[in-house]
Amino acid sequence: MVAGLSRSPLVLEVHPAVPVSSVPELIAYVKADPGKISLASFGTGTVSDVAGILFMTEAGIEMTHVPYRGSAPLVVDLLAGQVQSAFDNLPSSFGYIRIGKLRALAVTTATRSPALPDVPALADFLPGYEANAWIGIGAPKKTPVEIIDQLNREINVGLADPKIAARIADLASNAFVASPADLDKLVVEYTEKWGKVIRAANIKTE
Repeated sequence: MVAGLSRSPLVLEVHPAVPVSSVPELIAYVKADPGKISLASFGTGTVSDVAGILFMTEAGIEMTHVPYRGSAPLVVDLLAGQVQSAFDNLPSSFGYIRIGKLRALAVTTATRSPALPDVPALADFLPGYEANAWIGIGAPKKTPVEIIDQLNREINVGLADPKIAARIADLASNAFVASPADLDKLVVEYTEKWGKVIRAANIKTE
């Protein structure tokens, strides 16, 4: 890994027709009718999918998983009420949440997102829950260390620019400044964490 670019939470959201306004209400609603409430993701095995599996496991509930090929078709069907709930990238759903076409119940970062300060973190209800989406830059394995280090420095200088940071914030994300070592460690941690979830759920590649 060379450098980070942005980091953002996923958002647990529902269609406004779903009669819940909080995570505890959603859990109770699902328990009253297990398996009949759909939970969309933007693809089997994606962070959206495993975030949903982790949520259901920790909440002790069962929802019908509906995978899509990306966030855009997920949002289209959620807006139309074809599915009732979803874990989506916050940047993809942010505009619809702001105008009330989707209802955000929680974000998946450990703390609240500055983009949605009134929306609680899922960890407030399920302690320790966290599922972040992040974007970084990689390079071929044999790229010289000095080139990677130079790229990292230059990219991090750009991310520290207030205008660039503000633009990333406008997209409901945060600038992600990290060293190559930080990113390598993060990849190892995520591989271990989500690998356990994937194996437990017996997720297979499509």
